[in-house]
Amino acid sequence: MASRRDFLWLAAASSFAASVHAAGSRHIVAQTRAGKIGGIREQGVCVFKGVPYGADTASRRFLPPLAPIAWQRVRDALEYGPACPQLDTRERVGEDCLSLNVWTPALRDDGKRPMMVYVHGGEYSSGSGSSPLNDGTRLSHRGNVVVVTINHRLNAFGHLYLGRLAGADYAVSGNVGLLDLVLALNWVRDHAAEFGGDPQRVTLFGQSGGGAKIATLLAMPSARGLFHRAATMSGQQITASGPRGATQRAEAYLAALKIGSADVTRLRSIEAEALVAATRASDPSLVGRSLYFGPVLDQSALPRHPFYPDAPAAANIPMIIGNTRDETRAFHGNDPGIFELGWSELPERLLRALHVDIDPDYVVAEYRRMYPQYTPTETFFAATTAGRSWRGAIIEAELRAQQGAPVYAYQLDYRSPLEGGRYGAMHTMDIPLVFQNIAQPGSLTGTDPAAQKVADRMSDTFIAFARRGHPNNSELPLWRPYDLSTRATMLFDVESRLVDDPRSGERRLFAQVPYIQRGTY
Repeated sequence: MASRRDFLWLAAASSFAASVHAAGSRHIVAQTRAGKIGGIREQGVCVFKGVPYGADTASRRFLPPLAPIAWQRVRDALEYGPACPQLDTRERVGEDCLSLNVWTPALRDDGKRPMMVYVHGGEYSSGSGSSPLNDGTRLSHRGNVVVVTINHRLNAFGHLYLGRLAGADYAVSGNVGLLDLVLALNWVRDHAAEFGGDPQRVTLFGQSGGGAKIATLLAMPSARGLFHRAATMSGQQITASGPRGATQRAEAYLAALKIGSADVTRLRSIEAEALVAATRASDPSLVGRSLYFGPVLDQSALPRHPFYPDAPAAANIPMIIGNTRDETRAFHGNDPGIFELGWSELPERLLRALHVDIDPDYVVAEYRRMYPQYTPTETFFAATTAGRSWRGAIIEAELRAQQGAPVYAYQLDYRSPLEGGRYGAMHTMDIPLVFQNIAQPGSLTGTDPAAQKVADRMSDTFIAFARRGHPNNSELPLWRPYDLSTRATMLFDVESRLVDDPRSGERRLFAQVPYIQRGTY
């Protein structure tokens, strides 16, 4: 006699078969190691969403991920999976968040297409691979590539370091969000051929926190051999948290939950919403902000800092390292009075906003000498950008060049025409350009021919990099690797150009003071 499970499986399989018949050839099926998945063909691309690459993490909080539990019927892969629980999101969230999304021109055709795997931003605390800006349809179609986006554990779920509070079982708890990405990359390798891809041409690319995660993966032994090119967009990771700082954050987090350090195991049974709410606790070393969560130097999953004291031993992996010209317009563009700044108030505003500790009066004087045409507002955005992620990008590029590893630097100069140009070339501007999604909700690039021209150039460049391991293509002037003598940098704009050592004065200015990744001390 058939069991209830058998009956439900037969009903679900019949339902999916009926939908396939009704929609004709639009529905497609792919085989994964855990079971078959049903996707859809649209705009010439096969799309699978919400594909499990790992098991539900609810029963394994703060522990390394496991492979997904196998299923028998054809599993619908038509909707994005839940994002990791996080603050202030409209997305569906849940701890069963280890899923990915695939866009590919064809299945099982021995196409050996480059695999372009995108890691989302949002520091290590928020975001998902499900944003409309990350939709892979246009990029996959344009480049004849396989595009993958990933959801993984974030904030306390992915980076709460309990190794010194809860014992050896939790030794790598500060990095399980990154170990999720390692598991996803194993999935990509194992299933590349099924989705028409090449497991030997996997490119990781990511923006902001996504770039920082990629920089960290370069230093993780478990990620070796799983990707072959890396492109970071406005996201760097020079140092990781040490065990002292990470433990202090864990203690502040536990205090917010009213849990003693001797009773850490209670974290397993607390509602996810309460765990998320506790992330609002004040950070013990970052004045005025909530708890920082990020990679931890645990000597196991992460045995060294990502880019300190030198570049990680991944010289065989070519890199693109990029930033936007006006990064901090995304962070400070809505600050009261920011567009009406006067010279007298600028130093105090810089003192609070610079990510390095340097005399702000000296900074203002140097900018007025280098750029006499700049207004106080333009000086503010330029200096805060140069002292923030641009500084980290320079450090990574320099260390890679010293290592003799191929590295290509870029700066996005294209300025959005929207709202009178107030966005400039701000943080996140390169996402819709690379993905060819300038018309998607959330894009601030504009949709005029100039924006489309820059999008064509940036997406073709990333496609070329994924295909051949270098970014050169017919849309750009020859792009030489970054070295310490010329510091060649591609400036992406309507008319892109290669420039040696752009912003050289700013580079030398901020090189006078130490740089340590904020949140890692």
